[in-house]
Amino acid sequence: MKKILLSLIVICMALPVLAQSQTSVTTSSSISAYSYEGNRSGVEKLKMNVYVLGRVNKPGLYLVPDDTDFITLLALAGGPDEDAKLSKIRIIRPANNNIDVESEAQIIWINLTKYMETADNKFLATSTQVTREIDPDTGQEKESMVYDLRLQPGDTIIVSGTIFYAFSRVADFLSKAAIALSVYNLVTNIK
Repeated sequence: MKKILLSLIVICMALPVLAQSQTSVTTSSSISAYSYEGNRSGVEKLKMNVYVLGRVNKPGLYLVPDDTDFITLLALAGGPDEDAKLSKIRIIRPANNNIDVESEAQIIWINLTKYMETADNKFLATSTQVTREIDPDTGQEKESMVYDLRLQPGDTIIVSGTIFYAFSRVADFLSKAAIALSVYNLVTNIK
C-alpha cells in the first residue's frame, strides 16, 4: 500500500515537469526597432517596442509612440503592484549598433519614490545632458542639466518586489514543503 501511494505521489509531482513542451525563443535583434505609426497632427510618428516586467499589474510587451516616457508606460502597464519596490526600478537599455550612433548596453536606475516626494524630473531621467549658455546679465557661462525622460526602443523595465514580497515567497515555499512532508509522514505511517 505504501509503495503504491508513494508511486502515485511521485507520478503526480513528475507529470507537470514532463508535460512542459519546448518552445523556441526568437530574439528581437532581427526585428526593426521602430514601426511606422502614421501622420499625427502633421508630424510623422513612429512606434517602438518596450518591455515591462516584474511587479506591475499588466507586465508584457508594449508597442508605444517613440516619445513615451517611463510614467506613461507604467500607467499603461496598470501601475505598480502593492509590493513593488519603487525606489529602485531598473531600465535595461540594449546596445545600439546603428551606423550613425553606437552605444553600449546600460542599466538605468529610476527612483519613483523620490519623484513622488519631490516632483523632480532628475529621478525619472533616462539620460542627462549638460548644456552651456552665456548669461545675458552677467556675461558668464553657466551650465544646466537637461533630463531626457523618453524611453528608447528595446528598453526593458524591471520592477522588483520589496523585502516583504521576498518574505512572502519564502513563507509560501515553506508552507508547501511542510504540506509535502506531512503527506509523506502520513503515507509512511500507514500500516
